[in-house]
Amino acid sequence: MTCASCALNNEKRLLKTPGILSANVNFATKKALITYDEKILEEETVKKIIRDNGYDVEEKTPEGQHNMNMHHGMENGGHEHNEDIEKAKRAFWGAAILSLPLLLEMFYKVRSGAMIFGIDLVMYIHLILATIVVFYFGWRFHRTAFKQAMHLSSNMDTLVSMGTLVAYFYSLWLVAEKLIWNIEQEGYLETAAIIISLILLGKYFEAKSTGQASEAMRKLMELGSKKARVIMDGREREIDVDEVRIGDILSVKPSEKIPLDGEVIEGESSVDESMLTGESMPVEKIIGAKVFGATINQNGVLKIRVLQTGEGTVLAQIIKTVEEAQGSKAPIQKLADKISGIFVPTIITLAILTFLGWLLATGIFSRSLVNAIAVLVIACPCALGLATPTAIMVGTGKGAKNGILFKNGESFERAKNITMVLFDKTGTLTKGKPKVMKVVANDFEEMKVVKVAGSLSKNSEHPLSKAVFGYAQSAQGGPASGWEAIDFDNFKEIEGKGIMAHCPTHKIEISMGNKKLMADSGIDTRWADEIINNESLGAGTWLFVAHDKKIIGAILVADEIREETKSVIAKIKALGLKVGLITGDNKKTAEAVARQIGIEKTLAEVLPSGKSDEIKRLQSAGEKVIFVGDGINDAPSLVQADLGIAVGSATDIAKEAGQIILMQNNLGKVLEAIKISKQTFSAIRQNLFWAFFYNIIAVPLAIAGVLNPIIAAGAMGASSVSVVMNSLRIYKK
Repeated sequence: MTCASCALNNEKRLLKTPGILSANVNFATKKALITYDEKILEEETVKKIIRDNGYDVEEKTPEGQHNMNMHHGMENGGHEHNEDIEKAKRAFWGAAILSLPLLLEMFYKVRSGAMIFGIDLVMYIHLILATIVVFYFGWRFHRTAFKQAMHLSSNMDTLVSMGTLVAYFYSLWLVAEKLIWNIEQEGYLETAAIIISLILLGKYFEAKSTGQASEAMRKLMELGSKKARVIMDGREREIDVDEVRIGDILSVKPSEKIPLDGEVIEGESSVDESMLTGESMPVEKIIGAKVFGATINQNGVLKIRVLQTGEGTVLAQIIKTVEEAQGSKAPIQKLADKISGIFVPTIITLAILTFLGWLLATGIFSRSLVNAIAVLVIACPCALGLATPTAIMVGTGKGAKNGILFKNGESFERAKNITMVLFDKTGTLTKGKPKVMKVVANDFEEMKVVKVAGSLSKNSEHPLSKAVFGYAQSAQGGPASGWEAIDFDNFKEIEGKGIMAHCPTHKIEISMGNKKLMADSGIDTRWADEIINNESLGAGTWLFVAHDKKIIGAILVADEIREETKSVIAKIKALGLKVGLITGDNKKTAEAVARQIGIEKTLAEVLPSGKSDEIKRLQSAGEKVIFVGDGINDAPSLVQADLGIAVGSATDIAKEAGQIILMQNNLGKVLEAIKISKQTFSAIRQNLFWAFFYNIIAVPLAIAGVLNPIIAAGAMGASSVSVVMNSLRIYKK
């Protein structure tokens, strides 16, 4: 595809077809993402629509992902991007070398003296050179323009084809005039040839710079291992990674890539996971640890049982997520798309009016024609088409390299008006591994309090329960080391409050949870209030243990705050954003944590189901909220927020809610994600401004006759390249 109208044209044609539910065609990535109903049409029909529309379909299956890449003319067929760049380079140099004598003719009138039918031999040579440039090197433009015309459509190729063919055939007419009537007039063969050469130069630079924009994506695809060493019948055998099956045992030596996702069953080592998470520190792996394909084993020999192959691997999910994000559109692109849809017909109309206007004003046919050609070749729908997708390509690429996955182009636009960042506390600001800090007994033996609490916790998967259970059964953990759990029945877990059970021995109710659970059970909470209000006991979550309608003790459980939390909060505030904290903890504990890390706004005692309602309340008060939380547990909140950031859930990317996924639980990545979002959207806005500004300034200058068509062609190429180069600045920021 050569411009934005190519992409729109394909989109419209696809969407007109019954059975196609959605079509998103991206000019910069040359890809189409199409959803269709298999009951109504087949994939081959979809490809046929594209081919009938004048484009070819390039099929590839990187990491099992099926894509349809659209190219035409000199860029067709299944070639790597480097080959496309080489083709564009060869096309330019071929056209440029043949156009050079014609360019010299503009400054030095070279004549051989050898006349054929009254015309110097040099002019025949020029005619041959121009014909080769216009029809061989420029064939890609004429071919597509013709195919578009057959469908009563148009694109950038139409403008280039019309401009060069008008100049060429007018010059041919002047040669005929000289032969038949001996009328001598200046032709425009050099204009036609040099326009083609300059536009091919622009296409070469464009291919090279968009290649740089998609560099991160290509590097991701190259990360995967090609071979794997499988242990079969006690012997090692090297096979293609595609042949490995789930359950196979792999051997990975030091400095080798881990081929696929799996679990360590033998050996210990440290693994460099920076290519997936952006984290430079190696991760220690012992038996039972999960490892991911494309990461690098550093020192020990590991034996791994394969858990995922093909599209199920983390790397394949990352590639799929990045590809879908690069193929998606930001809402701001709708304006550019609308303009692109009418751009080419408008320019053709303006060129015709320019020709007629100049002809009526001056009566000089050749001058009128040259100005009309300048209008055709200076207009640049390419810059409009590249403005948004190239910035998204670079932004998503930079993010992926740093362990930040942007799920769609909308993420960047959503970040533009953000006023507040709201953090879920547990597992986000804290390490997510609560520890028992203190046990306080109330007219009961401390050991018995822990025994009751540990027995209650045994059947619960809640992080606080796990901390209590671990403390109770640990040999070093507390006074109840070596205890045996009491068997309770009628166990039930009450969301956001705690756990309850029945003791069959004493025929009484046993419970452990927050003050709210105690009050709801009709238990006197005055002792609980004293404990909560006693700041000298420390900050954290108090779990009260009740035995037969009386609180027998309290357990303080606290979650360690991450080392980087305080500095990240300070940096987010330095960006001019408010920072809030939302938690199910009691108000006092939440405020103590918030004070410690520099957060002013605290929403405490919020049940998991109520978090999205709190975000809704903030939004109705005028806040634009980023919510940072656990990708699966906090799904409703991530969806409700203006921008949802899911933290540290590398193993299940496909199921994540939210627009941004952080591949590791590092708060610094939240700050990076916000910065990349803002930089990318800023680049999109700048690109669109310059693309519009260029056309708004350049076209009137061409209409006014200020610009020579050759200068116009160079400027047109430069406008596209400048947009891509501006996008590439995101990498450097």
